Amino acid sequence: MNTRQDKIKRYGLTSAAVVCSALLQAFAMQTFLTPVQILSSGFTGVAVLLERITSLYGVHFSTSLGMLALNVPVAIFCFRHIGKKFVIFSMLQVFLASFFLRICAFEPLFDDVLLNICFGGFTYGMAIVIALKGNASTAGTDFIALYVSNKKGKSIWQYVFVFNACMLCIFGFLFGWMYAGYSILFQFLSTKTIESFYHRYKRVTLQITTHKPEEVVTAYICNYRHGMSVLEGYGGYSHQKMSLLHTVVSSYEVNDIVAVLREKDPHIIINVLPTETFFGGFYQKPID
Repeated sequence: MNTRQDKIKRYGLTSAAVVCSALLQAFAMQTFLTPVQILSSGFTGVAVLLERITSLYGVHFSTSLGMLALNVPVAIFCFRHIGKKFVIFSMLQVFLASFFLRICAFEPLFDDVLLNICFGGFTYGMAIVIALKGNASTAGTDFIALYVSNKKGKSIWQYVFVFNACMLCIFGFLFGWMYAGYSILFQFLSTKTIESFYHRYKRVTLQITTHKPEEVVTAYICNYRHGMSVLEGYGGYSHQKMSLLHTVVSSYEVNDIVAVLREKDPHIIINVLPTETFFGGFYQKPID
């Protein structure tokens, strides 16, 4: 019963995240991007670029057709390799964002181009973060980024930014550099927002000092699928026997782990250190 309730709760949270993400994305596009004519990122931007390039040669390749041609194959691939629920909710986010763009009419807030870019980049990035934290995405290049990140165990959003920047350079070369430059700045801000608030692939090292190693290790192993090393030592000041525990975890797990361990030893000492590079087996919880 609890498992079913937990499943319903997770689905409800994902649905809420998808709706909020789609609405915030539509708000960012209408309020900040449209007034300054910034080119969208990812597959949407590629579709727009393809339409404009083909129109130069008298061929009409619509943006909607381009979005389908680019998104559907990647969605089918990720449906098999990432997760069914993740892809379904991600595509739902895309449809809802398109729906909100049609029915909502958000008014611009600023006349200044740089203010629109700064607030637009942050808001658009937060729309993606909300979807990602809810175990969904905004589809397109998000699918590729998450698939590769799952394989490599590290964030690749900086490479997504490089891809978008290259696409925008082509846009600037063909249709003018000013708006392409603004678009690249917008992409940089949105990418930095994602990296700052979405830490699924960031790892940290926990150095733990405790007088109750057996209780702490047992509680940790029962709740998390990470290994833990135990070393015996003593306090330099008290000369009392104590144990030094060492483990590497995902940064988003830290608060929950600290709460579990402090229940077993209220006097436990935990030092959290950033981990730049890690070699060896590491369990990464699936997106689904």
